Amino acid sequence: MALPDGLVHHERPNAILGWASTGVVVLGSVESLLTNAILWGGFALFIAAVVAVPAFSTGEWTVIVPWPLPLFAAVAVLVRSVGVYPEIAGYVAIATLALVVVVELDAFTSVEMSRRFAVGFAVLTTMAIQGLWTVAQFYSDMWLGTKLLRSQTELQWDFVIVTAVGLVEGGIFERYFERFSPAGAAEQSVDARGSS
Repeated sequence: MALPDGLVHHERPNAILGWASTGVVVLGSVESLLTNAILWGGFALFIAAVVAVPAFSTGEWTVIVPWPLPLFAAVAVLVRSVGVYPEIAGYVAIATLALVVVVELDAFTSVEMSRRFAVGFAVLTTMAIQGLWTVAQFYSDMWLGTKLLRSQTELQWDFVIVTAVGLVEGGIFERYFERFSPAGAAEQSVDARGSS
């Protein structure tokens, strides 16, 4: 996505907002675990862990993805905890996790992606995470006695809807990065990578 360095490196307001949102995700996961929503609680903890990877790998608390990503995850976890539109909250959480992975790959590794490719890759990652989530739900139903998977038709619609949510969320973030990246940030980022 050719993220400008200021969006992910050493920006205190971004880090404060990002960590506050990640804290909400952790609290929501604890609440889910305490109310026996073990699979959802574990998934929310996984999202928080993925958001925290850059900070733990660099040892700097200010190195974190742009704050709207953890905020989307926090809203999804809170909405699901309250019990309002739990399916939609799940779709948003899965799409957000996919975007976090793509942004971290682009910002913190040598992987280079154009913004449009990153959105497409995020949608494919969303579909892959939905597949893993479906497998986790199947085993939860089998081992924990939950009833998360109700019908094959519903399962197929889950894939269609989460793909659409991933596309919409990816488009929103493409616009976000276009709007908030300084002029020439893409070129500066490419030049910086080329010189290192």
